[in-house]
Amino acid sequence: VQLVESGGGSVQAGGSLRLSCATSGFQFDDSAIGWFRQAPGKEREGISCIDNYERSTKYADSVKGRFTISSSVAKSTVYLQMNNLKPDDTAVYYCVAETGVSCAVVITAPPSFGSWGQGTQVTVSS
Repeated sequence: VQLVESGGGSVQAGGSLRLSCATSGFQFDDSAIGWFRQAPGKEREGISCIDNYERSTKYADSVKGRFTISSSVAKSTVYLQMNNLKPDDTAVYYCVAETGVSCAVVITAPPSFGSWGQGTQVTVSS
């Protein structure tokens, strides 16, 4: 199993970024894939998830209305479109994948759960 995040960078507040999580090595259309983030000195936060089997999505209140998760089964890739970024969104963003479970499980997953990517840095300046 391999997950590779990309698309991070530095933007000003109000700007946008699109993160990608390219995956391989598992049944993508039977998976739930989540995005987490961790800022320095803060706990890791599950912010979004997509269930590729049920075609459902889930968002944390902190990003609801600003971030949109989507996936391409053909490319085995999950995207996170982030709009109206705020300085509080500054963090390292990770994706995690697991098969046969729902987003309710993935979005609250501990670090030992599933397969994780290496992370991509997002920095939002005011």
